Amino acid sequence: MTASDLPRPRMLVIGDVMTDVIVRPDGPLVVGSDRRAKIGLYPGGSGCNQAAWLAHFGIPVAFAGRVGRRDLAEQEQALRDAGVVPVLAADDERTTGMLIAILSDNAERSFLTDRGANDGLCADDLPFSMLNQLDLVHVSGYALFTPGPRAAVMALMAVARARGITVTVDPASVGFLEEVGPSNFLGWTSDASIIFPNAEEAACLTGSRDAAEQIRFLTARYELAVIKRGAEGAEAASRSVRLKAAAPRVEVTDTTGAGDAFLAGFLAARLAGKAIDVCLHRGVEAGAQATTVLGGRPTAGDPLPRVWGEV
Repeated sequence: MTASDLPRPRMLVIGDVMTDVIVRPDGPLVVGSDRRAKIGLYPGGSGCNQAAWLAHFGIPVAFAGRVGRRDLAEQEQALRDAGVVPVLAADDERTTGMLIAILSDNAERSFLTDRGANDGLCADDLPFSMLNQLDLVHVSGYALFTPGPRAAVMALMAVARARGITVTVDPASVGFLEEVGPSNFLGWTSDASIIFPNAEEAACLTGSRDAAEQIRFLTARYELAVIKRGAEGAEAASRSVRLKAAAPRVEVTDTTGAGDAFLAGFLAARLAGKAIDVCLHRGVEAGAQATTVLGGRPTAGDPLPRVWGEV
């Protein structure tokens, strides 16, 4: 599949390109010794995963990011195979980012991250011309945690907002949020109208674990706050509306990419003009679907979630 075979994008995702090394130990890690494990390599990166899920749900989408030069052709083809228009820059000094995810017995994850070429994203990689004819720009928070990429991404966000293009953001990592400071992140994302934190990220950003206080704080700064609460489902709120959706019961294999699938399901429904309650319902269904397979992206044989019919 070539880029010309793909439809003109309605949406642009800006974020990270990673190779995920997913490790499932047969038991607790043994310090200083061996533990048998199942280990697999998967295409990853939160932004890439989000774009792949959006394409899976029928949204014409482009992805912008940066990779090591030797991986450029392979990474572009992986995105095209997922139905995503690749807009990748090649880095001659850094290698493509890599992440190690270690899965616990209950399928929760711990991460070790080498950002690699992602930290070289710059203004030349994000020309304002890529905003032409877009309806929505989504920014993965990972693109904001390093000064160089942050300046380039913020400039594009500001122009998108000035052109009337909806801008959305997800914080992506509570660890990096704590490192850069939540107040800084809130300032960097002031051009976004929708934020998609998970429960831990919402607590970090707001300084509160009280759900009502999180909603009050975030909706004072964004038009819509959509909080992913894992097994407890999710909620979406504006200053006048607060809605909740329960998470479907599924047999969880791997939670990698569940939040990315949720976001894609929600935004796909929003771009289709659906009401917020439908968007939320489709988001939790998509997130649940993602937990039933290894890796953070849909596979070729995955059916669309059942909510893609009439709700």
